[in-house]
Amino acid sequence: MGLPAGCDVAVVGGGIVGLAVARELALRDARRSVCVLERESELASHQSARNSGVVHAGIYYRPGSLKAQLAVQGAALLRQYARTHGLPLREGGKLIIAAQARELPALDELARRGSQNGVQGLERLSGEEIAAFEPDAVGVGALRSPTTAVTDFRAVAESYADELRGAGGEIATGCEVTRPVPGDRGVELVHSRGVLRARFAVFCAGAWSDRLAVAAGAGADPRIVPFRGAYLRLRGAAAERVRSLIYPVPDPRLPFLGVHLTRTVGDEVLLGPGALPAGARDERRRLSARDTLDSLAWPGTWRFAARNAGAAAHEVRLAASRRHFADAAARYVPGITADDLEIAAAGVRAQALGRDGSLVEDFVFTQAQGMLHVRNAPSPAATASLAIARLVADRAEDALAGGHGAPNRTLAP
Repeated sequence: MGLPAGCDVAVVGGGIVGLAVARELALRDARRSVCVLERESELASHQSARNSGVVHAGIYYRPGSLKAQLAVQGAALLRQYARTHGLPLREGGKLIIAAQARELPALDELARRGSQNGVQGLERLSGEEIAAFEPDAVGVGALRSPTTAVTDFRAVAESYADELRGAGGEIATGCEVTRPVPGDRGVELVHSRGVLRARFAVFCAGAWSDRLAVAAGAGADPRIVPFRGAYLRLRGAAAERVRSLIYPVPDPRLPFLGVHLTRTVGDEVLLGPGALPAGARDERRRLSARDTLDSLAWPGTWRFAARNAGAAAHEVRLAASRRHFADAAARYVPGITADDLEIAAAGVRAQALGRDGSLVEDFVFTQAQGMLHVRNAPSPAATASLAIARLVADRAEDALAGGHGAPNRTLAP
């Protein structure tokens, strides 16, 4: 398409969050011109497409956090959206299983968090009650979340894009933004095909969000450090032993949920993902010199590694051996072996890491005059995409109306 010279709102990034934001802004006002700039030749080609498709209910997140609020709101909106638009949706629920008695207090805490966050229908199960939902699974107790579902997030993103175009919005692919230049009347976006002037710009750039924020004048903290997650697939009779979703009790020190089993909308059973620091922000590349140097030069990378050496060793074992993956799954579904597994897919999670080595747990949205940066939006951002879009659109409309607020203001719950 031929790019316009200007628009009211430019959205940088054509993943599921960027498309949801652009759709929301376009649908709210037919007179508002909205344009999406996407660096790749296809939309939603990174985190939005490379995941297991789980629509999270909102159990894990700290009560009162943006993740908790937006995941619960977004999950309800997304389920309704999928039904209305005829998108795939498997509503089989999920079990979080405690394999050992020492995990039961953590399971209690998850139940408390979920209830406080407003998750509906949570049910504690004894070890004997697990079989009613997953006949081949075992454990000493479980938490059942009946509202957890599975969808195809790439299909959801494509639907958002169709609605955006139908509302008059424009999408430019193969259009990498390299430099935002803020000014008195908006923002100039220097990109690979020229320059676009916008009254307001929203940056939903995923793995590249920190670089664009810094280029716009924001601070370097936090930095995106990519983690590569690989999925394996259960094959043959082993896949028939999983009805829906089986998750372990997660390590509270980490933002990852551990190796879990997911029956997808395509009726496959995925096992994973692992979580290893990646050598590139783009999952199609194993190594990027710039990305690797960015990670290694960040003090937080080394501080995080020193604090989590044991977890890192476990992830290395998973990456090196299918047997270790199988053993992790067999804690909950006994009898799964390495022979039951085959390679499925891999993706990169864009995780914000603070200078002090802390993983940024919550969504982070930073607003400055003329711009709003989504600086941290890993899982459950796809689940929360419609709720995120409402929040961001509210702030964008406020700015367009003249209420820019203080520079570099971080949005709070």
